[in-house]
Amino acid sequence: MVSIKFSNAGIPPMLAATVRSFIAAALLWGFAASRRQRVWLRGIDLRYGLIIGILFGLDFLFLYWGTVFTNASRAIIFLYTHPFWVAIGAHFVLHDDRLTPTKIAGLVLAFAGMIAVFGSGSEQLPRHYWIGDMMEVLAAMFWAATTLYIKKAASQRPITHYQTLFSQLFYSIPVLAVGWLVLDLGKPIDLTGPVLSALFYQGVVVAFISYILWFWMIHKYPVSRLAAFTFLAPMFGVIAGGVFMGDPLPVLLWVGLACVTGGIYLVNRIACNRPRKSFYTEDKEASVSMRGVLRPKQSQFAEIATLPHKSGHSR
Repeated sequence: MVSIKFSNAGIPPMLAATVRSFIAAALLWGFAASRRQRVWLRGIDLRYGLIIGILFGLDFLFLYWGTVFTNASRAIIFLYTHPFWVAIGAHFVLHDDRLTPTKIAGLVLAFAGMIAVFGSGSEQLPRHYWIGDMMEVLAAMFWAATTLYIKKAASQRPITHYQTLFSQLFYSIPVLAVGWLVLDLGKPIDLTGPVLSALFYQGVVVAFISYILWFWMIHKYPVSRLAAFTFLAPMFGVIAGGVFMGDPLPVLLWVGLACVTGGIYLVNRIACNRPRKSFYTEDKEASVSMRGVLRPKQSQFAEIATLPHKSGHSR
C-alpha cells in the first residue's frame, strides 16, 4: 500500500495498476515457458480464466483508486477485512469450510489489533477519506469473491496454478486499462526514481516473485497455518508507513501487534487440534489465499519445489 502511494506521485493509479499486471504477466509467462508449463486456457476453461481476471481486475481497480482518497494506514485496514468476507462466504458456499467459535474469536482478536493500529494513525485525514475507505472495502469484497470462486470452481477442473495466476494477471489488464481511460486519461506522468522503484516493487517483487514464493512456502508448510499470517501484512504496512512516510509509531501500534499475535495463535491452535489430514485436504480447508490465487494440488508443486531455498523469505 505504501508503494502505491509512492507511485501515485508520478503515475496515475489506474495506469500503474495496468502496468503492474502487464509486467507480472510477462514475467510469469517467461518463467512458465522456461519450465515447459502452459499458461493459456482453452475451451470451457477459458471462461474460468476470464471470470477470475475480471474479479481480480475489479479488486485492484478499487484498491488503487481508493488510495487517491484515503491514507495508507486506513486503506490497508479496510482491505484486510478480506478474511472476514471469505470466512462468511465460505460458510455458505463451501460445505467443508465452516465457521467455529474459536476461529471467529481468533479472527476478531486479530482484526481488533488492526483496528488499534489504524486508530493510532488516523488523526489527520484527507477531505474525502470516506470515499477511499468504501473503495477499499469493495476491493476486499472482490478479493474474497475471487478466492471463493477459485476454490469452488477451479478444484473441479484440471487447471494448474500457473494458468490460474496468469489468468488473474493477464485478463485483469483490460479491466484496469478501461479504468485508466475513464478515470485517469490525460493526467500528468512524472517518472522519477522513487516512482519507478515503487512500480518495479509492485510489478516484480509483489505481483511476480512473492506469488511464486507463496507457492514454495505452501509446499513446505501447512496452508492452514500460513493463512493466519496474512494478518501480519497490514501490520507491516502500517509500520512501513511510519518508516517511509513519517507516520507516528505510538504504543497503541504495539498493542495492536500483540492482539494480532494472539489471533494468529488461536487460528493456528485450530489447525493443531484437528485430526491429521492429507496435504490436499488441509489445502482445501484454508479459507484465505494470497490475493485469491488457487492453492495447487500436491502433484502440481513439482516445479515450485525445485526453486532454490533461501531463508528469511516473507510476504
